[in-house]
Order: sequence, then structure tokens, then C-alpha cells
Amino acid sequence: MTSLLVIIVLVLLTIALWQLTKIFDLSQVGNNKDTSQIANDTDNNTQGYLMFGFLAFIYIFTIYGLITWGPLVLHTPASVHGALVDGLMDVTWVLIFIVQAITQVLLHYFAFKYRGKKENKALYFADNNKLEAIWSVIPAIVLAGLILYGLYAWTNIMFIDDDEDTVTIELYAQQFNWTARYAGNDNVLGKANVRYIEGINTVGVDIEDPYANDDVVLKELHIPKGKKIHFKMRSQDVLHSAYMPYFRAQMNCVPGMVTEFAFEPTYTTAEYRELPYMIAKVANINAIRAKKSIELVAKGETALDPYEFDFLLLCNKICGASHYNMQMKIVVDTPEDYAKWLKDKTTVVQEVKAEKAAKVAPVQGDKVKDTVTTAPVAEVKVAMK
Repeated sequence: MTSLLVIIVLVLLTIALWQLTKIFDLSQVGNNKDTSQIANDTDNNTQGYLMFGFLAFIYIFTIYGLITWGPLVLHTPASVHGALVDGLMDVTWVLIFIVQAITQVLLHYFAFKYRGKKENKALYFADNNKLEAIWSVIPAIVLAGLILYGLYAWTNIMFIDDDEDTVTIELYAQQFNWTARYAGNDNVLGKANVRYIEGINTVGVDIEDPYANDDVVLKELHIPKGKKIHFKMRSQDVLHSAYMPYFRAQMNCVPGMVTEFAFEPTYTTAEYRELPYMIAKVANINAIRAKKSIELVAKGETALDPYEFDFLLLCNKICGASHYNMQMKIVVDTPEDYAKWLKDKTTVVQEVKAEKAAKVAPVQGDKVKDTVTTAPVAEVKVAMK
């Protein structure tokens, strides 16, 4: 209701200002006023100085944004290829700022210098081959260099040798959660298809496939430090995107196909928490949460828990109403801790067989019960005969 009243007040205020403007125009009737709607020297001077004012605004706001929001950007990458991605991004930003500075300064300067004057006439020429060559060749060379650098980075990140020592993990996306499937000792994932989804087999693993015998399906994502992780990604329903920001990794999860991405973690979760910048960031977040908790407690609500950093797997596609909540914690262990954690996990084949056995047991129990209860009745009938 309050919002509606605010909107009504703003509409009425706009109408009032419009009417006041019309009244002001009517009050000027009879005065010597230029109504030709053709810009004069005063108008052109005003517009010229406004150009410089807008140029100042652009750079003041840019500097303010860098100071205010600069610390919020991602910091140290947690993967081997992360430095390459950050380097490509840094080069791109530098080129953008240089081109933006040159073009914007020249644009606003020329708009001021060559502003309209009563005695001046506009200079017209059809073409200038030298200028055309300059603003065509230079951008082409710069873009070619940037594209080649990007292709070099892409090849280094996306190319995976068949004989390379990797850990194979599947990320299975569905509205609105993630499931991880570990390839086991053979490091080969068993076949899977949505047609096989039934009961506890939520990712559709083909349990008849020999490679699926050691596959482990979990709602936890653990990966070892110092080993290249080969992710294979599937989606059950709509287009999702597996986004791991601190590892500089993102890949779409497309229904009906398998997409792939690989990276090598360089920090365990515990090590990344101890980085100086992360300690300062967590302390700042907890200071904000503590301040907010005081307000919540004063209202009789529950205080916020202290924040602790964790790597996260997020969905970076708007995939539905609960898209914002589609995330999974990523735990980076040492290779020894990872092997110990995965060692005793139940395979998906064992889980499916246990589920089928649990369904069969009550049925067999009912048959035994029926045999016991009907036997005396048969004996009585024989005795009566």
C-alpha cells in the first residue's frame, strides 16, 4: 500500500511540474525571446562545457568505483590455469581502458573545440585514406593479438591428454541441486542415461555396465590438491552452468550431452583459508554479520552464524525459481585425505542392490506368513473328511 501511495505522489508531482512549466511559458508571451529553436553561440558554448563536465564525471566515477568495489573482485586463483585466465583478463582490461581513454578524451575534446560558432562553417570531405587505414589496421592488429592470446589460453586449459594422470568426476545438474559421481579405482565412469533413473539411482547409472561397479554417487564434492580433476557434466532437465569461481572454471551442463572441463587445484581448503587476504575478508564479513546480529537479537530473532570460507560450485544459468540456491560445497583435500575419505564409500551398484533386496524381503516374508497361517486350515479339512 505504501509503495502505491509513493507512486501516486510521484505521478502527481510530475504532472504539477509539467503544468508549472506551461504556466511559465505562457508568462513569457510578449517578451523578446528566441523561439527559433536554432542553437546560438551561447547554447553551443554551454553544450561544449557540458561535454567536459561529462568527461570528468566518467573518470571520477571510474576512480570511485575502483576504490569502492575493487577489493570485492576475486583474488588469488586456486588452480594452475587460474593465473593464465587472470593474465588474459588483465591484458583485456588494460586494452579496454587505453582505448576508452583515448576515444573518450578525443570525442569530448573535439566536441568542445569544434562547437558551433556563428561565423564558422563545417568542413566536409568525402574520405581520408590515411585515417581509414589507421583506425582499421591498428584495431585489427590489437584484436588479432588478443584473439591469439585467448586461443593459446583456451588450448592450455581445455586440452586433456588421454594418457594424462587425472581424477574423473561427474557433476550431475538438476533443478536445483548438484550430485557428484566418482569414477572409482578404474577412473572410468560407467554409462548413464536418464532412462535408468529409478529409486535410489538418481543419476541414471547403468548398473549392468562393468565400469559402473566402483562408481560412487554422493552429495559431497571432494577433490585432491595437486591432481588434475577431469569433470564430466550432465544435466537432467534444463541448461545449467557449473561455475567454480576461485578455480576460474565454468562449463555449461547441457541436457542430452556430456560436457567436460579439467583443472588442477593448487590449495587445499585449509590452506586457502590461511591466505592473508582471505583472513582479512572473512574478518570483515564477520564484523558486518556481528553488527547485523545485534539488530536481529534486539528484534527477538536468531543471530547470524559466523562465516567460514569454502570453495563453492554454483549454477551460473538462471535455471528456475530456486536458481540462487543451487550450490554445492567443494572441499579440496590432500591426496592422502582424499583417498581416505573416498575409501569406505558405498558404490551405487551396492546401493541399488540393497534397495532391491529391501523391496523383495517383505514380499517373501508375507509368503512365509501365508504358508504358516493356511497350513492348520488344510489339516482341519482333511480331519473332517
